[in-house]
Amino acid sequence: MGEPLRQAEATIDEIGADEALVEVAGCGVCHTDLGYLYDGVPTRGPMPLVLGHEIAGTVTATGENYQSLVGTKVIVPAVMPCGECAECSAGKSGICKRQIFPGNDIHGGFASHVLVPARGLCVVPDDAAPSAADLARLAVIADAVTTPYNAVKRSGLAVGDVAIIVGAGGVGAFGVQIAKAKGAHVVALDVDESRLSLCREHGAKHTINVADMPAKAVKKTLREWARSNDLPTSQWKIFETSGTAAGQELAFSLVNFGATLMVVGFTMDSVKVRLSNLMAFEARAMGVWGCPPEDYPAALKLCTDGKIVLEPFTETHPLSEVNVLLGKLHNREIKRRVILVP
Repeated sequence: MGEPLRQAEATIDEIGADEALVEVAGCGVCHTDLGYLYDGVPTRGPMPLVLGHEIAGTVTATGENYQSLVGTKVIVPAVMPCGECAECSAGKSGICKRQIFPGNDIHGGFASHVLVPARGLCVVPDDAAPSAADLARLAVIADAVTTPYNAVKRSGLAVGDVAIIVGAGGVGAFGVQIAKAKGAHVVALDVDESRLSLCREHGAKHTINVADMPAKAVKKTLREWARSNDLPTSQWKIFETSGTAAGQELAFSLVNFGATLMVVGFTMDSVKVRLSNLMAFEARAMGVWGCPPEDYPAALKLCTDGKIVLEPFTETHPLSEVNVLLGKLHNREIKRRVILVP
């Protein structure tokens, strides 16, 4: 195929009373962006559409209701609920029917500027991002950090629990660090030894390279490891972050008595599982769609406190190289989270 994206100019004629214009410092490239381009994942907004939903930048203008935000450094939540509907009022903002997803519902952050709802923007203190490069690096908080943060929170992960991260890529590596910060014993599973090595340096107590390893053997190995270290052999918290059919099937196979399976990764591929395992083990499975904006400050603080490190897992590139980078990411030639800088 030819270059998937093309450069274009656009003007913003009007800013709504509850909107903010953000000058983009950096925008991360997510697996979902690749899905839109290569795997037939449909966008909710019409084409042509600017992709990108991991955005950090500076508010340059707002509508009349949010003028105090002008000049503020912010992270734009990947999922922006309305905050007013019945679902939002019930604490279920992930299923808000009026939610806005930049790069999906509206134009996103692969651009110099982006116009977004002002409600829910996560303010970044100046000392957390003293330079433009520092602010750009924080872009991955908008999804790759906050989505596993939400998954960990909703799973009920507690101190002393066993947390198993299936897929140690752009989302899973941050999931490892978040689970470690919560006091869990963290195991990372992947088929890439370099990713596992990084996870061992940043929170994983144990790693397993599952390449060509049958699911039963993986579960047996985990059980033996837990038993030998006096750790729980039931009620595991399992986080599927690979976004692959193989990873999802493996994650489901690890369900044990009282386990919680959190599905964080996305794939269009179908999987085959024995759903009755949830009944037999009195386990539960739950999906996670982004993260409520009100939880962003806590996730940001984990980063500024050094409990989540971003730099070893990210790399920045000029936005002008986007098409080359998309091709390399699609071919798995780049293993770190790419952040595009206009």
